[in-house]
Amino acid sequence: MSGRVLLIDDDPSMVELLEARLSRRGFTITSQTDPHAALALLREQPFDVVLTDLNMEGMSGTELCERVVANLPDLPVVVVTAFGSMETAVAAIRAGAYDFITKPVDVDALVLTLNRAVQHHHLKGEVVRLTKVVTESQRFAGLLGSSPPMRKVYDLLTRVADSDATVLINGESGTGKELVARALHEKSRRASGPFVAVNCAAMPEALLESELFGHAKGAFTDAKSARSGLFVQSHGGTLFLDEVGEMPLGLQPKLLRALQERVVRPVGGDHEVSFDVRVVAATNRDLEGMVEEGRFREDLYYRLNVVQMELPSLRSRGGDILLLAQNFIEHFAARANKRVTGLNETVAERLMSYSWPGNVRELRNCIERAVAVTVTERLAVDDLPEKIRAWRPSHVVVASGDPSELTTLEEVERRYILRVMEEVKGNKSLAAQILGLDRKTLYRKLDRIKGSGE
Repeated sequence: MSGRVLLIDDDPSMVELLEARLSRRGFTITSQTDPHAALALLREQPFDVVLTDLNMEGMSGTELCERVVANLPDLPVVVVTAFGSMETAVAAIRAGAYDFITKPVDVDALVLTLNRAVQHHHLKGEVVRLTKVVTESQRFAGLLGSSPPMRKVYDLLTRVADSDATVLINGESGTGKELVARALHEKSRRASGPFVAVNCAAMPEALLESELFGHAKGAFTDAKSARSGLFVQSHGGTLFLDEVGEMPLGLQPKLLRALQERVVRPVGGDHEVSFDVRVVAATNRDLEGMVEEGRFREDLYYRLNVVQMELPSLRSRGGDILLLAQNFIEHFAARANKRVTGLNETVAERLMSYSWPGNVRELRNCIERAVAVTVTERLAVDDLPEKIRAWRPSHVVVASGDPSELTTLEEVERRYILRVMEEVKGNKSLAAQILGLDRKTLYRKLDRIKGSGE
């Protein structure tokens, strides 16, 4: 990470040396040998970090640090002190310095410290910005986020909202598929009609059939009166079939006919009932893979997949993570009647680095917990769940520096395919896209991996 650095030292030779070395590492360096002139420059130009020597004529680095902290509290200051002068280093930290480094300067260590300071500055600025922009950020019928993946979702929603075409929403668990379905309904010409949702995985086949298509009086035990199904109840509006990948095979032909003919026959009934409904379906399953495995009807898949909408995972949405977090903070703080206004930059860093396997749902639960336990106005790291505090990114290890640990290309491929499959929760179609393979090739490779003992 590069950044804009204000370098202050009254030793011109040291300035020249550090400026040359840091510039080669990608930093934009502005240097000053006069501390007073440096303070004036800070009022005129934006910087990401100040790097200053402690022992200077006219103004000590500690005093300069105090002045910077007083006027620009979000700007980190890194001080350079002579080896063994820990007392002055401690004094600088007490004055508000972000960090210190000792002479003789190890450039690699200095670059690492400056990169951390730049990241700290950016995150702090983002945290401050978020407290102001949540209510002004791009919202689409209740959806929140302005990242490129979400803008693609908004664009597709806008283009298909007034159509009656069936929409299939694909996305990992917790990405907000029902929210998107509701947004589609609210933006459509059917907005004044009902929005009816049913979870196809939440009930046994017989009950789901009755729920969807209705039943006649006496059709089964306890059917004391006739009941219209959800297709008829949502007439003029939108029917949302959540977890459609869990639809029992025995019900799939009846669902297909309903979608094709726009009529349903209630269980035990002797006549058909017409309906006018826009159907939106959602799944976190790989339906194409299920079709090839014989677990989902191909004709039903194509009938549902007229317009396909891919919802991005939270980890791919960048700054939306902090935007959503701030929104949840405000929501749960108001509900709990607590004064919690935001989060600190360390929390922001943890939230941005975590992989969020549970997506937006997991983030919401995390923030609800943090707001409940915090005793400060801004969430701190200790308020986060333990697994998020302790989480470290995992990597596919190709080899270490030991030549004896070098591995074959086939083994590297095996590890990487398994890693991708883990990240996409077993979605073979998505994994094939990421890996740049067609599905049949991926299936063949997975079969080979399974046959090797995985």
